[in-house]
Amino acid sequence: MIERRSVERRAGRTVLVAVGLCLVVVAAISCGDSSPSTTASPTRTASPSRTASPSTTTSPSKTASPAATASPAATASPTTAAPTPKTASPEATTSPAETASPAATASPTGASETVWLCRPGLPDNPCESSLDATVVSADGATAAEPAAPAEDPPIDCFYVYPTVSGQTTTNANLQIDPEQTAIAIQQASRFSQVCRVYAPVYRQLTLAAINSGTGDTPEARALAYGDVLSAWKDYLANYNNGRGVVLMGHSQGTLMLTHLITTEIDLDPTLRGLLVSALLIGGNVAVAAGQDVGGDFQNIPACRSADQTGCVVAYSSFNTEPAPNTMFGRVDSGPRANELPTENLQVLCVNPASPAGGTGPLLPYFGTVQFPGLLGALLPPPPQTGTPWVTYPGLYTGHCESSGGATWLQVDATKIAGDQRPVATQALGPTWGLHLYDVNIALGNLVDLVRQQAAAFAQ
Repeated sequence: MIERRSVERRAGRTVLVAVGLCLVVVAAISCGDSSPSTTASPTRTASPSRTASPSTTTSPSKTASPAATASPAATASPTTAAPTPKTASPEATTSPAETASPAATASPTGASETVWLCRPGLPDNPCESSLDATVVSADGATAAEPAAPAEDPPIDCFYVYPTVSGQTTTNANLQIDPEQTAIAIQQASRFSQVCRVYAPVYRQLTLAAINSGTGDTPEARALAYGDVLSAWKDYLANYNNGRGVVLMGHSQGTLMLTHLITTEIDLDPTLRGLLVSALLIGGNVAVAAGQDVGGDFQNIPACRSADQTGCVVAYSSFNTEPAPNTMFGRVDSGPRANELPTENLQVLCVNPASPAGGTGPLLPYFGTVQFPGLLGALLPPPPQTGTPWVTYPGLYTGHCESSGGATWLQVDATKIAGDQRPVATQALGPTWGLHLYDVNIALGNLVDLVRQQAAAFAQ
């Protein structure tokens, strides 16, 4: 049961604190505490072909930590997972508007009602925005790094964004708000160098719903997932044309895509044949202990080389060992604790900088544009680099580590004399680790990995 929230004021920032399941707004997205959330979805058994729905999670936030170079969109958070799709009751959402511009909803057949946040051919497509970056070295030197979307990339990417909606209803409507545009830029646009990006708008649980204590219902979760499933089927029917596809998500997006893969792709050889890879970041993807398959997926293994396809990249990032009650890295606590068996499973970790194992240099990319809306108003000013992006090569290394029942991507800041570049911290404490920076702290590696996988897929 979700308990009622209380409100405190600290250092001029609004912090919404709850016992059990919480929402924290500290200059960024919402957050949850370390306790497992309770949902109406059934508890999953260890059966290889499960259909049980993912459980509910909360959404984290960001403080004005040294990693303030990243906009909140770059560090978005989980919200509620998706159950098996079903028709939602009228109470599942109170939002009246459920459409965006006609350009966003059109499809070649005219039959789909998908609202596309990103899709090739859309005007002002946020996933095809400027990619120019400023490179900041350890000695403070800067250099320009121009980049642009590919003119004819060989594969597609299907992206499901995390919780960003500031609407006041239980489920967001299908209107494209500035928050969705910002998150698409921050997490998905750099992949336009290697794929055509498709990103549907979906009626996710909003920050207000999670904070209300009453918004997390099976109907509301089914409504959100139903939009993702419908958009996936629309994409396959009208846009895919046999092309390889990468599935990409973070937090809530990962939870929904994990369910989508389990129920729609894992047991279907034809659809598995289209899968270049799945980037399922910050969502506790489970595998059999010591194995690269089992748990969530029975036929789709972890990626263990840069040219392996039909595989999964998943991790949650920490700079210290995850706490016993952490939200991520453990199957016995966090957003999926009520769903996953506690025996013979572990959370999957694939290092995007070195899929085969060992330590590799992480290449972060952070946005430099203020995030819109209330959340953006709580943020410190972003760095003024003159470009939409800033990158800090050589600042971090990463390796997968298992200890004390947890598995995670250990992120270490390099210690270079005189290096004044900002370093990401556990803004929400050890319960959340570096979850706020999961995607952007290795965004350059993820794009590079997809580039290599696309080349391998084409052979």
